[in-house]
Amino acid sequence: MNAAIGLKRLAVAAAAIIAAVIISLVGLSLLLPAASVRDAVKSEIQAVTGLDPVLGDDISLSLFPSGSVRFRNVVLANEAAGEPAVAADELIARLRYFPLLAGHIEIADVTLVRPIIKVAFSASGDSNWSGLISALARGLAPQADRAASFSEIGIQDGTVIVYDGRSDATERLEDLEFQVAWPSISRSFGANGHFTWHNEKVDASLTLSDFLAALTGDRSGLKVRLSSAPLTLAFDGSASDEPTLKVQGTLGVDAPSLREALRWIGNDAEGALTVSANPHRFVQGTLASDTLDLTPYVSGIRLQARNERNWNQLPITLDGFNGLSLDLRLSAANIKISSASLGRTAVAATMHDGKLNITVGESQAFGGVAKGTLGLATADGGVAVTSHMQFTDVDLDNCLGQVFGLHKVEGRGTLTVNLDGAGDSVLAVTHALNGMATLNAGAGALTGINIEQLLRRLERRPLSGSGDFRSGRTPFDQLAINLKVNQGIVSIDEMRIDGPSVRLAVAGQASVPTRDLDLKGVATLISTASADQFDLPFVVQGPWDDPIMLPDAQSLIRRSGAAAPLLGPGKSLNAGEAVRSVIDQLMAAPTTPAPSPTAAPAAAPSPPNSSR
Repeated sequence: MNAAIGLKRLAVAAAAIIAAVIISLVGLSLLLPAASVRDAVKSEIQAVTGLDPVLGDDISLSLFPSGSVRFRNVVLANEAAGEPAVAADELIARLRYFPLLAGHIEIADVTLVRPIIKVAFSASGDSNWSGLISALARGLAPQADRAASFSEIGIQDGTVIVYDGRSDATERLEDLEFQVAWPSISRSFGANGHFTWHNEKVDASLTLSDFLAALTGDRSGLKVRLSSAPLTLAFDGSASDEPTLKVQGTLGVDAPSLREALRWIGNDAEGALTVSANPHRFVQGTLASDTLDLTPYVSGIRLQARNERNWNQLPITLDGFNGLSLDLRLSAANIKISSASLGRTAVAATMHDGKLNITVGESQAFGGVAKGTLGLATADGGVAVTSHMQFTDVDLDNCLGQVFGLHKVEGRGTLTVNLDGAGDSVLAVTHALNGMATLNAGAGALTGINIEQLLRRLERRPLSGSGDFRSGRTPFDQLAINLKVNQGIVSIDEMRIDGPSVRLAVAGQASVPTRDLDLKGVATLISTASADQFDLPFVVQGPWDDPIMLPDAQSLIRRSGAAAPLLGPGKSLNAGEAVRSVIDQLMAAPTTPAPSPTAAPAAAPSPPNSSR
């Protein structure tokens, strides 16, 4: 009887405690201001991730049966970001009970519901996540006054959109279900879950032994595993991004059908492939594909620095060439490399003793045909590069733009390039370039300049000034360029442009390492009304992507007659007056048209200021 009474009293006490807790939680949910909850959650997320969550006023606070706060239409960004990189329909923060009873808001974990994660790469390779990564790194930096907080982030029904501006391609990863172990306590980072890509479910896991080091480009342990029906991939090693991307480790790839795996990743192909790792690494095979996208394999190659003005000075290493033998025959109806698209192409690639040779048998490139050889090998702690290529009857604007980044010539022509160089970086290779190049074209135009308009203006008024002539077009019937390269210095043996109304002859030098020009030439305006012609010497100087063309000032002064007071046999002015007369003509404003007979006479011009 006493035991029963004791149990009854215990049950009543327990019920009272539960009721008190429930009443306290309900009371807290009514007493806690929504703005205070929002600010506390925002502050904690910002302290843990370094990101700045944008939380609206649409808040749902629930403290029973579990403490949680739900925000709708949430954005995760930072001050330097433009378009939000992460936007979610909902953010659910699960709260810890005991701190809550004491009146403190502490997060146990965070879940993003239906987030859209956007990753965009510009044509220069910069990413919209650059600022976010910096913010993450600052948020994860050791802070003595920061207590451990939540270390788990969930993603439910998410979507990742990746856009590459270099190839104008977009990829989507859908149905993301992930649990992320956030390194708020330890240094490591882990993510496990699955997503859907190309209609196939992919189980994925990623582990970084030092997340902060990985964000800042330092060396970090890396484990990746992707498992799907067409393909299974596992990597165990390390990665760093300073001074350049370097990945070392063991990679294992398993596919029930190589053909189906290639079709799944976007390359339909048929052929045979033999891979051997004992006693030496050896790859041999043939491959025939309808469409082949090589962009992912060349996207990490940077010839220019991030400022797009100078050559890349980061060291080049070809450690992966050591001990690898390669013999591949490849043919494809269409090949995509970044923004360049090639038609039917046949390529052979061989590698022996650290030397890679690529032979392009024939490629329908840039509206014409390309063929030749490319070579890459290790040499004296760096690389040796060779190029013997010919582009026949190609679209010059497309070809020169894709190969050299030069968009100044329109028309069709034939380009031959025979170059070789060696060095431990792209900049070092440019200093050691040797070889030659020729270009012959017809029925085209120079773009960004109208030489005929400039010459006609200077023919009528030599001292009117050249003005801004860097627009328009200069048509030509024939274009012939012959160049020689010696230790990175380009000498122009011949550069001749013949047009219906303009001829140009240019000589001089250009520097490949510094990317600038130092040229001299003569532009000739051909007159159809008489046998007379107007010749104007000029110089071209400055960077080759935005050079400055300056006409010869002495020729213009002589043609204008402004030098007559100085050079004429019957001059009556003294030397000082003659010089001042020439300067007055050079600095004078353009002559206005004569007034009509009915117009009022214009005031006489003031005499020149004697102090000028």
